[in-house]
Amino acid sequence: MKSGRIPNTVHEAGPWRIREIAADFTLEDVWALPVCGGAEDFQVLLDHLTTFDPGSSTSLPTRVLWGARDLLGKWFDLSRISVPADEATGDRLTIPGTDEVSLAKRLPADLRGSATGLDQRFVPFEPLYRTDDEWAAEISNKTVHGVMHLSWVDQGNDRFQGQMAVYVKPRGRLGNAYMGFIKPFRYLIVYPALMRQMEREWAAKEAHSG
Repeated sequence: MKSGRIPNTVHEAGPWRIREIAADFTLEDVWALPVCGGAEDFQVLLDHLTTFDPGSSTSLPTRVLWGARDLLGKWFDLSRISVPADEATGDRLTIPGTDEVSLAKRLPADLRGSATGLDQRFVPFEPLYRTDDEWAAEISNKTVHGVMHLSWVDQGNDRFQGQMAVYVKPRGRLGNAYMGFIKPFRYLIVYPALMRQMEREWAAKEAHSG
């Protein structure tokens, strides 16, 4: 099982509905996750990732970076990231280039209300929708409006692998500067730490279930 950053074209070739809903967003990057299982295990992946708390990560650099971003958000009024979305939003900002405050209104009827029931105490995202093989949630603050997309990709022989895609719309010069500044930290520290922790937890789950 190969994990790590993969070409955006891999995600773009999939049948994911997020591509229509967030067509005006930039696909920032795509990651193959170190988790595999059967079709029914997608819910397990969601439970793991949506309760992941970077502030309590086993990686010290990740905890430090997360804490530093939260302090900067507090000091410079950029919005905090360590509290649930419904506590952090305050006045809702519109999506750059639109008069919308959320992608929720773009959802077709069959996806509305489909993402309820997940525990998101530690993730500053608001769920958008859920299907049998994909899930999306959005985040909005004073630097960016973004979307986290998770998919359960069919590998054949009733085996599936998790994939995570990040869509963004930065807010002007500040947003672009912020995204550029954090990119090396995301690629070199945060995401690799997340992958290692997820791999350990998934292996432990499989050992327990076996």
